[in-house]
Amino acid sequence: MSNVATGARRAIHTPSLKPGTRIATALAVLVAQVGLAIPAVLNGLFQEDLHTTSSQLTWISDAFLVPVTLLELTFGVLGDLFGRKRLLIGGSLLMAVGELLSVLTPGVQGSNTAAIATLWTGQALTGIGAAVLFPTTLAMVAAGTHTAHDRAKGIAIWAAALSSGGFISPLLGGLVTKLSWGSEPTASWRWAFLAVGVLAVISALVAFTAQNSSAPQGRSLDWPGQITIAMSLFALLFAVIQGANGGWSDAWVIGGFVVAVVFFILFVAAERRSSAPLLRLDLFRNNAFAVNSIITVVGMFAFLGTAYATSIRLSAIQAFSPMETAVAFVLLQGFALVLMPLTARVIHSFNPRWALGGGFLLIGAGDLWISTHSVADLSILPIIAPLVLVGVGFAFALSSVTAVAVNTVPNHLAGMASGTTSQLRDFGFTLGPAVIGAVALSKAASEIQGAIASDPGLRSAVDGFSKSAPPSVAGAVQSGPLGANAIPGNPLKDAAFHALDHAYSLGYVVCGVAALVAAVLAVAALRGAADKPLVTTESLTD
Repeated sequence: MSNVATGARRAIHTPSLKPGTRIATALAVLVAQVGLAIPAVLNGLFQEDLHTTSSQLTWISDAFLVPVTLLELTFGVLGDLFGRKRLLIGGSLLMAVGELLSVLTPGVQGSNTAAIATLWTGQALTGIGAAVLFPTTLAMVAAGTHTAHDRAKGIAIWAAALSSGGFISPLLGGLVTKLSWGSEPTASWRWAFLAVGVLAVISALVAFTAQNSSAPQGRSLDWPGQITIAMSLFALLFAVIQGANGGWSDAWVIGGFVVAVVFFILFVAAERRSSAPLLRLDLFRNNAFAVNSIITVVGMFAFLGTAYATSIRLSAIQAFSPMETAVAFVLLQGFALVLMPLTARVIHSFNPRWALGGGFLLIGAGDLWISTHSVADLSILPIIAPLVLVGVGFAFALSSVTAVAVNTVPNHLAGMASGTTSQLRDFGFTLGPAVIGAVALSKAASEIQGAIASDPGLRSAVDGFSKSAPPSVAGAVQSGPLGANAIPGNPLKDAAFHALDHAYSLGYVVCGVAALVAAVLAVAALRGAADKPLVTTESLTD
């Protein structure tokens, strides 16, 4: 009997994805996405309660994102080797532990060092748990489906759960923070982390009903590749974020960039020698795939940079409540779920590069539109329409980016192309808060220093306030533009508010230009490279 006939019989007689596995994987990826997105609506409360510096606030988001970017491919391999059900349970429990540690963040008494270190550690553990869940859930869906129709249905449910997490998280964060935490209303952000921790425990319990799967043949861990790329990316992010505070000529910042370059060179050397590389470098010999990789990083940087700038604008600068801030994030992320049937139809009916380019064009237009609205207008209404543009653009770009990637390589490499694109997408996400925070806060700090230098009266008032205020308050004012803006009654508040207005307008412009560059590359540079029909969903997991 031919291989084709044997495969057909196997597809007919092998049971489809079991309900327990379908529910467990959908819940797990939803929880992972909620954990990723929920800090965005809490930045104002972090600033007010913990007196964070600008870089500390950025690291709260990136403490979660960095492990996801660095480890998701590795956990994909571990699931293949040791069984995915174990990882599904373990990843959910690790998220629960990380969120519990975040809940236990101590209050600020004098220095905020202990509080920030606890919150960073909690979010890093949560991020590692999410790095387990993202690849494991999708691999379990693929392993449990054996026809193109079943696999398409399974992946559609998985994608809907992922998008639902982005939609639910801002609403959950806004609702639970209405609760008070003891006698400290500003500390109510802890309820949000507690809610995610409870969801993670439920996810772990449901995961016991899932069907186990593995695929150890030909799989092995690439430790040299994992270690070198982790060191390179961490050093890069450290340098970018700390540059906004310590200055770009600071020895630590320069050292961070040098370490990033050295370890990236070591990573390339390690991958070229590895028999089972973490990242297939030969994919980048395909010019179309290489261009699409640039589009992915730049475009996803633009979107999450926009989300981060919006979070800072509404919560940390304009002091909107988490529930008010949640409205913006429903607009930014909700369309990915609502428009899923339309975006799926578009990328299957037309060349997906058009949806990709059009999506980034909408994001760029929305960003440039928001940049024209001053934060002095203390209302969310003027930015609703541009946020809708960004949200709709993201829905089309997100659904298209992997389709374009797998369309630019031979079908037998589609699975590797999909995994590589996922890592590049998350790298772009991680760069968003880091770069936009660095650009905006550097500009704001420079403008504040200029205001102090040109006004002796302001300098005298600042010196007097620093001497008379409690150390934690004075330290918060001196910690950077966001700290100065957060403390009522300090002499720098007005200067900080207007400096942040100009700075984050620049941040939106940077995101808008990046999105437009991605749009032009998608339409022009990929011309003819992705014109073949889309590969089947089966090839995405080969």
